[in-house]
Amino acid sequence: MSEVKISAEPRTEFGKGGARRTRRAGKVPAVLYGHGEKPKHIALPSREFAAAIRKGGANQLFAIDITDGTQVLALPKAIQRDPIRDSFEHVDLILVRRGEKVTVDVPVQLTGEAARDTLIVHDHDTLSVTADATKVPDHLDASIEGLEAGTQVTAGDVELPAGVELAVDSELTVASITAAPTAEQLEATLPEIEIETATDEAEAEVGETTEGSEGADTEAAAEATEGRTEA
Repeated sequence: MSEVKISAEPRTEFGKGGARRTRRAGKVPAVLYGHGEKPKHIALPSREFAAAIRKGGANQLFAIDITDGTQVLALPKAIQRDPIRDSFEHVDLILVRRGEKVTVDVPVQLTGEAARDTLIVHDHDTLSVTADATKVPDHLDASIEGLEAGTQVTAGDVELPAGVELAVDSELTVASITAAPTAEQLEATLPEIEIETATDEAEAEVGETTEGSEGADTEAAAEATEGRTEA
């Protein structure tokens, strides 16, 4: 994965209020740490950061040029998003060096199509791997082509680029192939649904009858009262 150059500026305001003002200014509050360095609070341009993450994923490598003259390489460690606004709330970035090995979680994509009449259960959609900080893959591929029901894809079956190693047990299940329910099995659940529907309809009819009876009684009483008044 190629690195993305991005500018940043030091942050002097902290806490929720400071973070809100940073976001209103079109920037993402972030903190840099690692290699025994004192954490440094910075602000990243929102648009440039969002575009880089959309293209390279959560493991995008950044070459950060800070306005105080500092230049560093960093990987996102934790990204906080606002699901309503679809914006970035805060980013933790970990300092890395060229040639340094890092352990990160990488998304796993299932490729191909399993056998007919099967269902695929994606047990783990990411895998922890160790790779050069400048060569972290944006995703890993796991083939399910032609797999029959009852088979599994494990971490050891996942294709790894050169220089990338698993950081988890190779027997970890990534995906499971199961048999799709038959028409008979689906029909077997229908009587329960029909019974519930019939019960609901019966209860509705009872309610209507009760309301009708109450209405008739009220009308009869009113008529009787009118008759006595006229007499």
